[in-house]
Amino acid sequence: MKLDLVLRELHRSERALAKDLLKTSGRHHAEHEIHHLARDLAGWSAAHVRDIARAGRDHGLDLGEDVPGPGPLEPVRTALSELGGRRPEPGVLLLADLRRLHRRAAGVSLDWELLAQGAQAAKEPGLLALASRCHPQTLRQLKWANAMLKALSPQILTS
Repeated sequence: MKLDLVLRELHRSERALAKDLLKTSGRHHAEHEIHHLARDLAGWSAAHVRDIARAGRDHGLDLGEDVPGPGPLEPVRTALSELGGRRPEPGVLLLADLRRLHRRAAGVSLDWELLAQGAQAAKEPGLLALASRCHPQTLRQLKWANAMLKALSPQILTS
C-alpha cells in the first residue's frame, strides 16, 4: 500500500499551510481580522500535523509533530505592517498572500481527499476517521481565504 506516501505529503502540505498562515498573520498585523483569524486557522493546521504524525507512526513513519513558528523576523514583519498601515502596496501584498493561502489550502484539501479514498479502499477506519475529522476544517480555511479575497479585492484593486 502507498498510504504512507499520502500521509507524508499531507504532513508536508499541512505544515506548509500552517507556516504560510503564520507568516500572513505576522505580515498583516495591522489588518486585525486577517491577523487573528490566520493565527486561529494555523492552529487547526498545527493540530492536523500532530494528528497525521500520530497516524503515521502506525504506518512506520516518523513524522514530526512540530510546526515551525513565525520565525525570528516576526517582530520586523509586525513593525512593517504597522508602519505600512492601509497603503495600496500592503493591500496588493495581502491579496497575493491570500491567493497563496487559497492555493495551499486547496492542495491540502485534495490531499485529505486522497487519504480518505485510499483509507476507504484499504479498509483503514482510523485514517478514514482522521480525514473525516480534519478535512472539513481545511475546507473552512479554503473558504475563508476565498471570502477574504472577494471582500478585499474590489477596494484594493480600485484604489
